[in-house]
Amino acid sequence: METIISGIQPSGIPTIGNYIGAMQHFVNLQDEYDCYFFIADLHSITVPQKKAELRKQILDLAALYLAVGLDPEKVKLFIQSEVPAHCEAAWMIQCATPIGELERMTQYKDKAQKQDTVNAGLLNYPTLMVSDIILYDAAKVPVGADQKQHLELTRNFVDRFNNKYAQKGQTLLVKPEPLIAKNGARIMSLQDPTKKMSKSDSNPKGFISMLDDADTIRKKIRSAVTDSEATIAYDPENRPAVANLLTIFSSVTGISIETLVATYEESGYGTFKNDLAEAIVDWITPIHERFHQLRESEELQEILTVGAIEANKKANKTLRRMKNALGLGRK
Repeated sequence: METIISGIQPSGIPTIGNYIGAMQHFVNLQDEYDCYFFIADLHSITVPQKKAELRKQILDLAALYLAVGLDPEKVKLFIQSEVPAHCEAAWMIQCATPIGELERMTQYKDKAQKQDTVNAGLLNYPTLMVSDIILYDAAKVPVGADQKQHLELTRNFVDRFNNKYAQKGQTLLVKPEPLIAKNGARIMSLQDPTKKMSKSDSNPKGFISMLDDADTIRKKIRSAVTDSEATIAYDPENRPAVANLLTIFSSVTGISIETLVATYEESGYGTFKNDLAEAIVDWITPIHERFHQLRESEELQEILTVGAIEANKKANKTLRRMKNALGLGRK
């Protein structure tokens, strides 16, 4: 099977929008690919972090990905900082990457404008992302719109490295292709359907966290904006708020939007919202149970330990190829 790699920053608990847009696809991919998924804790320290909070978020996120359906028998789940090859390879990549390429990165320019002091890590973190990808010989990388530029940086580096150091007929590094979700729904804020649902939303009513309790979910759905029309209809352009709720309903139940519209078209928003809230609660309750089981036992630690061992084996093989190509160390 081809290999895919994806890293997730431990910057808080994902929303149901993150699940519908990305996490559920990771679960589906584990049957089709050799999957490496990691908690990108090294990426998170480009901004200040509180030690205890960061460690909790790392473990919470790992437990949540397992709780939604990642199977440790099928995937390697690990913590980025427990695989030293990521940093070692990133240094080699930095030494072969023109600074102009890094300064042109859109995310760097956007984030640098919001910070009084820009640290070197913010500029260089795309080279760590390149390292994350190439170390696992990843043929495919799941990407969103905000990551396409980073993948292109990776592809450019692989071309340069292979052209300069590979012997005839040899492939030192695998050139990755983007893996775009076939039908990834974009979930919008419950309070402003023109904005994507985000865990950093200043209005907590705008998003549902994957760890929100049942009562909180019910309250947030009841307060979700709709529109002045009396009927339930799917019209993303003219009635985006209702369309968003229908998309969420369909995603957590597997019922088609067409069927939902036919069922609730004349029922009014009260019945529709009540049933939607209960559908979310029914869907998310087993996830919560599995999450707490993992956090309260040693199982999570064991899974992450095994994942780190497997990741180190794979990453170190690529690292040795890179070092040999550059003439580092003793052969």
